[in-house]
Amino acid sequence: MTQVPPSSLFVIGIDAGGTKTDAVLADVQGAVMARARVGGANLAAHGELAVEKTLHDAIDEVLGAERRAPDVICLGIAGVDRPEDKAIIAGIMRRIGARASVLITNDALIALVAGVGLGAGVVIASGTGSIAYGCDGRGLAARAGGWGYILADEGSGYWIARQALRAVVRAADGRGPKTALTQMVLEFFDVTRAEHLVREVYRHYLKPSDIARCASLVSRAREGGDEVAIDIASTAADELSASVHSVVAQLELAGDVPVVMAGGAFHAVPWLQDGLRERLADVVPAGHVNLLTTDPAIGAVRLALAHAQGGAVLPTYKTRDHLAL
Repeated sequence: MTQVPPSSLFVIGIDAGGTKTDAVLADVQGAVMARARVGGANLAAHGELAVEKTLHDAIDEVLGAERRAPDVICLGIAGVDRPEDKAIIAGIMRRIGARASVLITNDALIALVAGVGLGAGVVIASGTGSIAYGCDGRGLAARAGGWGYILADEGSGYWIARQALRAVVRAADGRGPKTALTQMVLEFFDVTRAEHLVREVYRHYLKPSDIARCASLVSRAREGGDEVAIDIASTAADELSASVHSVVAQLELAGDVPVVMAGGAFHAVPWLQDGLRERLADVVPAGHVNLLTTDPAIGAVRLALAHAQGGAVLPTYKTRDHLAL
């Protein structure tokens, strides 16, 4: 590709999620010039037209008064590992990307790059959904999870919250032990009886992201010593650990590989951070497992700059059996 004169280069990095889309405008040094946040952009949840409008709004807002088109736009969005979805996103970006060169990748990769740069590493993302994704630093990638909330997403915010709701109704039936989660969940939904949860959950057609907001209740109950909540959190950590172990094994990564924890579940249930470190001790030293503190959109900026300054080579999967939703 033709390289852009460094003095005039600027790029946009976009992190498109199910609930929000963040865009960052940056110069050749990676210094942030502007930020924008708009609504979610998920093909499965919102549809093509809505995603196009959201991405257009994000680019338009972050450019502001800037009259020149960006040199590169890097978009990180879930679902682009499936060819049909990648084709749709590519068409959207052709329509709204103006004269910019466009780089499209999945949201897990930009989170990984935000946390560890362009080298080897693994990101375990647990938000509404969950997925582990890793790169070996030599052009190969692998993943575990990312099958969506119906098929999998174990250890995610939605999964944790759903286990809490199930524990409440099981306790109400006498099929499960009493739990402090009952009163917390009833207060959360502003109802007085477990039977009223049916109306709140089903008749109001709550989205997975709405359910996931209950994950923090598990953290509160766990801290209070509730055995049911302790078990839910422990099982979530087991599931997230299994995904990381899978990726490490697939890529045959060394024990000093950095692991990045990203997503709202690690904030809603902070214990998961320590729980995951303990469970990964056999393959990764605890000091190499850290919470992501950089916006994933910065990872997209770094990829955009690498692409502009000579071409970023996106990793390819060692196996194609794990396709994102």
